[in-house]
Amino acid sequence: IFSSTLDYSILKRAREMSASMSMSMSMSSSRRSFVVRSSSSSSRRRGLSRSERSWISQRASSSSTTGSSTGEPGTLEEPKARPRPGEKKGFVEEMRIVAMKLHTREQAPKEGQAEMPKERPKFAPTRDGYLAFLSESKEVYDTMETIMANADADSAFARFQGTGLERGDALARDIDAMMSKYDLAKYEPSEDGPGRTYAKLLRELAEKDPPAFICHYYNVYFAHTAGGRMIGKMVSDKCLEGETLAFYQYPAADGGEQTEEEEKERMKELLGDVKATIDDVATGWTRDEKDHCLEETSKSFEYSGKLLKCIMTTSS
Repeated sequence: IFSSTLDYSILKRAREMSASMSMSMSMSSSRRSFVVRSSSSSSRRRGLSRSERSWISQRASSSSTTGSSTGEPGTLEEPKARPRPGEKKGFVEEMRIVAMKLHTREQAPKEGQAEMPKERPKFAPTRDGYLAFLSESKEVYDTMETIMANADADSAFARFQGTGLERGDALARDIDAMMSKYDLAKYEPSEDGPGRTYAKLLRELAEKDPPAFICHYYNVYFAHTAGGRMIGKMVSDKCLEGETLAFYQYPAADGGEQTEEEEKERMKELLGDVKATIDDVATGWTRDEKDHCLEETSKSFEYSGKLLKCIMTTSS
């Protein structure tokens, strides 16, 4: 590092000063500036030249600003990770933001980021297709609700029992009513159909990957109360004479009648309770587990999309 014109005695003194500086760096970080100034003064007392003192000061400055994030003197604390979008409001808000980004601008003008498909088929639902959709969807809801119902008492899944968001029983009533009213043949989901394929995945995730399972749970139930109800109304207006199926209704706690606004408040209350439960469960996850949960969102959209495609199928 030194010029070749420096003699051995100068090099020796410089090494002594470097050793002295290394010892000084073991002092607390709050005294670093003092250490550098003190070492510079000491170098002048020992008779080092200005260039030598400059090198030692640079060495000290470098040592005080490099190193690993150990928290020890002479090292920098590793900068904290920037909070994820929505993190300060709770994990469900993080999930919501990620899900909204997967919508198109048309679907979610403020948050959607997905590209619009170049070709969109005309929305032409059929009764046969709607019955298929309800039947395939029942496979998914029944699976989730069975997993929750059979969960051990000390399992996080047990906290999602009796939430009021359950849809399996309502779907059973709607399927029977449609078959009777419109004289439709019973629809039998196949093993490789969208409903049972999704159900199989959910059972695997519930056993091996709870954070990923919770991602699907959130997206299935929460999306149904928003976009799902909108789609249901569109189908009903075209195929079911405007009838609102039980699948889209959220009865009052006492089973009594309620206005449309009261039903919305009831649904909002149920969603709020489940949201609080998910947030609480997620507090026990690591940041990696939370990120893994968020990464599952696109897969949830993929599987739900396959269910929706059933709506426009026709009987053979």
